[in-house]
Amino acid sequence: MNARYPSAKEIYAAYGVDTDTAIQKLKTIPVSINCWQGDDVSGFDQDGPLTGGIQATGNYPGKARNWQELMADMDLAIALCPGKKKLNLHASYAILDEGESVDRDQLEPRHFKKWVDYAKAREMGIDFNPTFFSHSKIKDGLTLSSPDADIRRFWVNHGKACIRISQYFAEETGVPCVMNIWTGDGFKDIPADRMGPRMRYKESIEEILSEPFDPAKVKPCVESKVFGIGVESYTTGSAEFTLSFAATHPNCLPLMDNGHYHPTEVVSDKIPALLCFFPEIALHITRSVRWDSDHVVLFDDETKEMAKEIIRCDALNQVFMALDCFDASINRVSAWVVAFRSWQKALLAALCTPHDMLKTLQDEGQLTKLQVMQEEMKMLPFCDVWNQYCLECGVAANESWFDEIMQYEQDVLLKRS
Repeated sequence: MNARYPSAKEIYAAYGVDTDTAIQKLKTIPVSINCWQGDDVSGFDQDGPLTGGIQATGNYPGKARNWQELMADMDLAIALCPGKKKLNLHASYAILDEGESVDRDQLEPRHFKKWVDYAKAREMGIDFNPTFFSHSKIKDGLTLSSPDADIRRFWVNHGKACIRISQYFAEETGVPCVMNIWTGDGFKDIPADRMGPRMRYKESIEEILSEPFDPAKVKPCVESKVFGIGVESYTTGSAEFTLSFAATHPNCLPLMDNGHYHPTEVVSDKIPALLCFFPEIALHITRSVRWDSDHVVLFDDETKEMAKEIIRCDALNQVFMALDCFDASINRVSAWVVAFRSWQKALLAALCTPHDMLKTLQDEGQLTKLQVMQEEMKMLPFCDVWNQYCLECGVAANESWFDEIMQYEQDVLLKRS
């Protein structure tokens, strides 16, 4: 036990918070770590630039060039982070045999066996994402909403293949697989028909979900977005579309990415709203700067508020949490670690907040005292609780973990061409 923790524990106890219980609870909460931070969303099935409404910026040295390097980089990040992890994959990270060529509509569970072995060895579940970008069969910026029936068929078959792969992941790891459907479908300029693409999109997703799966093992989601690169004027999968789709289709969850809304919208307010109606929801946790820029997650106000809403709504068993940030302008392993640890801090801070007391003040109309107490909570010795949590998880609590990353950069990353 660190020397200052007993004092911090006593201070929190005066507000009715058991920090030991908070620490133990956080150890059980899985958070999905996105593989695509390690190689700037490149994947293994194409060598060209990112297309289809997605972009990574920067050219920091040391990007992972293959699955072996990506797994090695992830291992270092995982080792430096406290808490329970899941692995989040895109379909473009299929690992094929040497000389094998398989398009996305023909992917099979066997193409992900190495990832399953990796996850099982580290006692992690796996989440999954069909990859509807960076492919020759994106026609005029459209996939599932294309007016070309052959294009739609290709992408529907890809989605169905991903359902089967998600079922495989869940059966092999014993952990439910969250399978998220997001496309960058849309138009750069003002469209003449807004409803037609959405009706085609609706029918395509319905056909994907007609593929048999066990809803206790596979959790299909639909994710919205305001706009994407090259599709600034119209996005087929808008917030209204995806939320309405999830609400009217059993066994389909809404997934909210907190970078995918207008700048004045906050997902922290949307979490309790959706929990009034959905038994389960999913999150992609990121940080937007003016737009959906997928900056590294920090321990900032909105990150804290999102975690608070999950905890104060008693929704840990209802919310699937995954990181979705990627920055090619800084050390990629460090980006993973900062993002994961920041969300862990947010969850721990939320677990150490006396929500019942604050709710009572609100319900009793003691709004002045509520404001006073909310401000007082910001001054509690949270750092000492975080240090204790990291100590119990066997990782560094302070920035000393960065020394290991810098050594790895010198020994490994800078030697990659």
